[in-house]
Amino acid sequence: MQARGRSVYRADELQDGRPVGERAAGGPNGDRTLWTRVDGIQGAPLDLLSARIGRRHYAPHIHEEYAIGVTLDGLETMHYRGERIYSGAGTVVIVEPGETHTGGPARADGFSYLCIYPGAGLLGAATTSDEEPVWPHFRDAIVDDRQLGEALRLAHRALRRGEDPLESESRLLGVLGTLVRRHAGSGPKEVPRHRGGEANRIARLVAARLSDQMLDPPTLAEVAADVGLSRYQLLRAFRDAVGMPPYAWLAQHRVTRARALLDAGHRPAEAASLVGFADQAHLTRWFRRVVGVTPGAYRNSVQDGIARLRAS
Repeated sequence: MQARGRSVYRADELQDGRPVGERAAGGPNGDRTLWTRVDGIQGAPLDLLSARIGRRHYAPHIHEEYAIGVTLDGLETMHYRGERIYSGAGTVVIVEPGETHTGGPARADGFSYLCIYPGAGLLGAATTSDEEPVWPHFRDAIVDDRQLGEALRLAHRALRRGEDPLESESRLLGVLGTLVRRHAGSGPKEVPRHRGGEANRIARLVAARLSDQMLDPPTLAEVAADVGLSRYQLLRAFRDAVGMPPYAWLAQHRVTRARALLDAGHRPAEAASLVGFADQAHLTRWFRRVVGVTPGAYRNSVQDGIARLRAS
């Protein structure tokens, strides 16, 4: 695997995956973030995140891939599957695709963490002989497996440095295979009661309309009338099913679409316009709340890697 990212904040340095250095010009609350994209297995890219979070809290959001991280120091808290949970130093955090969650510091001293975002293809390569995509279910989002946490930290460091593709790929597959063997459930994923039935059906209808009309979204009253509910009933049903109100879901959807445009080379201002944000500043506010970095920093990381690949 070839690392193809760069430090979001140029003054930052990382030591064994940990953001260090007081000169770092990170976020307004001392937040420092490093976003890296590497060439993945079977041609798929793999995103890596290293962060020191001071006071920032991530807005409710979802990932299309698994998010697998380890807390390095401090105490992280997140809202996940209807519960408030905590991750201390050395513990592993697992967020499944499509699960709404938040994230932020539980104490004033903040926390540091590393995260990788593997898709089903990578998990298949790590756990099956035919390397078919797999979607394991993890009942617990926080697992106190210090050995696995340390292995994840070392794999993350090897991937980010990109010095030895054989080592980095081997470490990655070893971590994912161990994670699934030790902590994945054998049965099908259970759907929480509050996310099934009528509320789930209503949420699908609302999400489909918001996606179709992303550039000119309907009013809450219009959407409520479409599904035969009051605005209050609609908000309650959508939040019960999705974990966030419709406006936040639409912003998250726009951020996802904007990421694809930034991957393709569009500038942040162009991406903002194409997905329905009022302006680049509006995109930046939501992008930071969901992804953790600015659109410009994210684009630079991805495009730097593409340029290096073309030159190689």
